[in-house]
Amino acid sequence: MEKNKNQKNIRLYLNKHKIAVFVYILTLILACASSGASTLLFANFLSRVTIGKYYEAVRFLILAGSATVICRFSWWYNYCHYIKYANIIWKEMAKDLTKRSFELSTSTFTNNNSGTFVQRIMNDPKDILDKLSTVVESMAETFTNFIIVAYIISLNWIIGLLYVFTLIVCFTVETVGAKINKKQLTKSKKINDKTYSLVNEIVESEKDIKALGLEEKLFESTDMSFEAYKKQKIKQNVVQTSFWNTRNLLLEVFGIIILAVGISLMKLDIITLATYILVYSYRGNLYYLCWSVGAIIKGFTEISVSCSRMFAMFDETKYPAEKFGNKVLKNSKGKIEFKNVQFAYAEVKEKEDEESKKKQTVEMEKKEPIFTELSFVVEPNTSVAFVGKSGSGKSTILSLIAKLNEADKGEIKIDDINIKKISKFSLKENISLINQFPYIFDMTIKENLLLVKKDATDDEIWEVLHRASFDEDVKAMPKGIDTKVGESGVKLSGGQRQRLAIARALLKQSKIILFDESTSSLDNFAQSHIQKSIENMKGQHTIVIVAHRLSTIKNVDKIYFLENGKICDSGTFNELFEKNEQFKKMFLSENI
Repeated sequence: MEKNKNQKNIRLYLNKHKIAVFVYILTLILACASSGASTLLFANFLSRVTIGKYYEAVRFLILAGSATVICRFSWWYNYCHYIKYANIIWKEMAKDLTKRSFELSTSTFTNNNSGTFVQRIMNDPKDILDKLSTVVESMAETFTNFIIVAYIISLNWIIGLLYVFTLIVCFTVETVGAKINKKQLTKSKKINDKTYSLVNEIVESEKDIKALGLEEKLFESTDMSFEAYKKQKIKQNVVQTSFWNTRNLLLEVFGIIILAVGISLMKLDIITLATYILVYSYRGNLYYLCWSVGAIIKGFTEISVSCSRMFAMFDETKYPAEKFGNKVLKNSKGKIEFKNVQFAYAEVKEKEDEESKKKQTVEMEKKEPIFTELSFVVEPNTSVAFVGKSGSGKSTILSLIAKLNEADKGEIKIDDINIKKISKFSLKENISLINQFPYIFDMTIKENLLLVKKDATDDEIWEVLHRASFDEDVKAMPKGIDTKVGESGVKLSGGQRQRLAIARALLKQSKIILFDESTSSLDNFAQSHIQKSIENMKGQHTIVIVAHRLSTIKNVDKIYFLENGKICDSGTFNELFEKNEQFKKMFLSENI
């Protein structure tokens, strides 16, 4: 399965629509053939007029006109057909890339900026189809112009050799230019990814930027990013223009030489005046042939860059995906066990290439382990909390339980089954993680809840809102559960977003619910609502809480006190308050 993913390419999408591709190629051939025939027939018409054979000229003119009508109709149908299936294929590519993004591991997103993925999903497929359209049109022009050039070459071998030599020189220039352009284009897209990510972050964090007065500093960062992209685009365009201008200069020089040689050949009676007129009249086709071939090379270069970026998302060595088993948690109890777990975060290491003197990304490198032999058991339908100083590994435990990260050593078990052997669907259905800033979608309250259970009734929705202590707030809203909450739930308070996230987890019927610093940014009133929500869940779910504010966890069944990645103490709130001086100080300091 993985092998097939890694071999994804544009051909796989074209193969899904073989009949459509066949029709497209057939109409393309008909359009090109009729276009070429029309041009040759017009050439014969011109030749007959030159020598005074007017009746023959009229016949060729009628045939040329008929071929032109067929050509236009074929092009019209071909282009409409292309537009239809190009958009179908774009949707298929975007869907597959989006689906793949869901499969990627959390560390993959952590080690790459958001623009890396958004641009690949939205822009690169569009770029490929736009460039395919250009390539197809250029191929048709190439075919037509090739027929004309071949016809001119056949008129005289001396002029033919000059044509062939001109084509070889110009195509060589195009090939070299394409290789250099590919490197420049790749750099431009990479810088664009970073710029997009920065702009996206600025838009999303608008309130924080204003509140902290960061406009000027972030404007400077944005300006630097825009400047880097501008310089790279200028460099890329200058390179393209230089090769384009060189090719055109060569064409113009050789065009003058060909006409001069033609005059000499006419003086020597080697070619006729009619032949020279044809060479003169259709000399532009030599330019058009080189330009269209150049457009094809450029188009394929840009398609290659976009394809390599898109399908790199399926490369496990560059963008690792989550790994799951196939075991199903039937009637999950919610037991959690860590057995001698070791975990360390990884970071991307860069080194400088001695030849290019530029930084190159190398493989991931592990930092110092957060845990070395972490072991504990959370019994079903109990509530536990992890406390400790920042950096002690509290949130990491939750990410390991939710399988957002994977242990380097040891075992993590859910209901006595190694988490690595559990299927993705089964694991995600039974575990919900509610963090400090849960993401609420720009939908109504009801629609946000239906995301986890599309067939939920209004009664079920009101029930989970009640259990999450959010029903009274919703009833006070003008449109109730049909109230739109805005992007990221901006129209709700922090506490309301938390409680909506809790309701979402309850409707999902997750057996294990994880809270990561869920009340640390809330006021006491909002915190009391969250505590009430948690109380309503006790005995029905396994609840694991990571808390900075110790007052949040006074009623949990058990507390684990972490220090330097180890459990140094455990017990109920009262037990720890009595026997652990450090825990007591932490609690008193937040309640002064």
